[in-house]
Amino acid sequence: MSFSKEFISKNISSLSKVDNKILDKMVSILVECKNKNGRLFLIGVGGSAGHCSHAVNDFRKICNLQSFTPTDNVSELTARINDEGWENSYKNYLKGSKLNSDDVIMVYSVGGGSKEKNISVNLINCIDYSKEVGCKIISVIGKETGYANKNSDVCLVFDIDDSNFITPITEGLTSVIWHFLVSHPDLMENKTTWESIK
Repeated sequence: MSFSKEFISKNISSLSKVDNKILDKMVSILVECKNKNGRLFLIGVGGSAGHCSHAVNDFRKICNLQSFTPTDNVSELTARINDEGWENSYKNYLKGSKLNSDDVIMVYSVGGGSKEKNISVNLINCIDYSKEVGCKIISVIGKETGYANKNSDVCLVFDIDDSNFITPITEGLTSVIWHFLVSHPDLMENKTTWESIK
């Protein structure tokens, strides 16, 4: 099999195994957040931080859901990293935003963090702080052993049968999932441009 066929087929396989009940629960949590005039905070690092920025745009523009990510303000982010440390920068952003029980955090992460291995501790600290304030947590990750899987209200873990593809499949399909969410009729309020042009 050529690499291109293998790559596409592995993505299709992982996407086909997504549990619809998990997706429905995500939608339900976000609808409740909107109804309470809560806010959505998207948290991720690396490529996932880029995803967060794109998703903030979509949730705000398409769903009229107040959405934010700490990586969109480089001045605040780097000041917090410099003064408070990388591991506390996102959590303290949430504190400064007065995160509360009407809000939701959505974590995008390949591994989902690990306390034991000291990986993505800034995400772990956000999850722990969100639990403290009673904020709902949605996660989209690529490893079942991730901290996010064990500590979220709902977590979608992609079933990836080849460890060589964990990062590209997780990051690629994360985009599919948030586009599903913003397209869901229970969340979508504004049509996207090309779909609205007759």
